Formats: sequence, C-alpha cells, structure tokens
Amino acid sequence: MVEQTLTGRNALVTGSVGGLGLVMARALASAGAAITLTGIEGADKGDPVARALADEFGVAARYVSADVREPQAVRDLVAGAGVVDILVNNAVVRHFAPIEQFPLEKWNEALAVNLTAALVATQSVLPGMRARDFGRIINMTSVYGSRAVVDRVDYVTTKTAIQGLTRSIAMEVASSGISCHALTPGSTLTPIWAEKLEAMMRDENLSREQAVAKFLAGKQPSGRFVEADSVARVILLLCSPAGPDMNGAILPIEGGWLARA
Repeated sequence: MVEQTLTGRNALVTGSVGGLGLVMARALASAGAAITLTGIEGADKGDPVARALADEFGVAARYVSADVREPQAVRDLVAGAGVVDILVNNAVVRHFAPIEQFPLEKWNEALAVNLTAALVATQSVLPGMRARDFGRIINMTSVYGSRAVVDRVDYVTTKTAIQGLTRSIAMEVASSGISCHALTPGSTLTPIWAEKLEAMMRDENLSREQAVAKFLAGKQPSGRFVEADSVARVILLLCSPAGPDMNGAILPIEGGWLARA
C-alpha cells in the first residue's frame, strides 16, 4: 500500500480481528510495522489472521485475546505487547435501545470498552513512549461524537467523550515527540452495516443501489460508504514524517456529513 516507512515500529490495534480494525492493522503492517492484534475471540480465530498478516507483509504479527472490559486485562495486554510505538484504540461495543429502556449493564459495558479501555491503554503505553520520545495514539471516535441519533445513547456519549479524552492527552504530551488524535469516520461498510444492508435489500425488495441510498439518506452527502482504506491511510499520514506538527486533531473522514447544517 505504501513504502516501508514504519519498519522498526510496533503497533497495537485493539478490536482488530475483523472490520475496520483489521484494515487499519493491515495498513500499518504494509508500511513495515510489527502488529499486535487483539479481540475477545479465541486464538483459533485470531492466530490465523495474525499469521496471514505476517506472511503477506513480512512483519512480526501476533494475536492476543483480551477482554478490555476489565482494566487489568488492558494493562496486561499492553505489558505483553512490549514496546508500543503506535496505539490504536478501536475496540467498541454498542447497544440499540431507547433511553427509557436502556439496560444499565449495557451502558456500563460501553463506558468500559469504548472509553475506559482507551484511557487505561494510553496510561500504560505513555511511559515507554516518553522514554523513547516517540508515540502515536489514535482514538477512534465517530460522526456520532458530534451528531446525536436516537436509540444509541451509549455510542453517542462515549464517542463524544473520546474527543475530550483525545484533546486532554494531546495537551499533556504536546512538548514531546508523542501526539494523540481522534479519527471520525462516517458510515463505513463494516460487517455490521453490510448485514443491515443485506436485510434491507431482502426485507424491502430493494436493489443494492436503492438500499445504499436509503441507508445513507441524511448522512454522507457523497452518497457512498466511506472506504475503510481511507481511514487507514489517515493513520499512515499521522505516523509519517508529516505527523510531528499535528496534535490533538479530530479528523473527519465522513464524506461531508459534518458539513451539513
């Protein structure tokens, strides 16, 4: 995908066995970074993904199963990863329900996975990054960190909070070779939305083109899903020589959605 610019760097990407997380991990591996993939899946699911990355890009890659709902599991994950030059906080859960019916256990789970895990992982990698005077921390937020939507109070709240966390980290590392950013993707055709699209086509007798238009109505003015590779390439930019004077950015990759009034 790019020239080997990250050879010698080590990246940890949470929630990376599939979907956008894996696309971001692949991009980093394509640039030469060693990769630690994580997820709640067992080794039987994660190890083959890591081996495929290693074989394709000639980098060290491994999978670590970790339940990031537990802060100590996050600490153990980072400790086991060794040197971490690039941290991508991507692990996420979401639940769909009106506020009056929203289960408190799902709310607490979202706080733990979407927000607390990112804080604890950052706390854990920062000492090593400070010692090496280099680090890139990438937090995954969303358009819904700036726009509300019904029935998704956990997601909207945590993705909004991630933006504040990102700015706070950026201020504390501003005088070093470390930077922290948040990426703000719009609707990306990850497996969860691909399934929804297929259901719309089946249940409403729509063509794929009609289903995409209906799904994206009022969202991305581009009229198309955000390419996962577009998100991954922004990470490569932030890790490249163009990155040192960028810090604390909330970077939209959303086809113009946030430009809507």
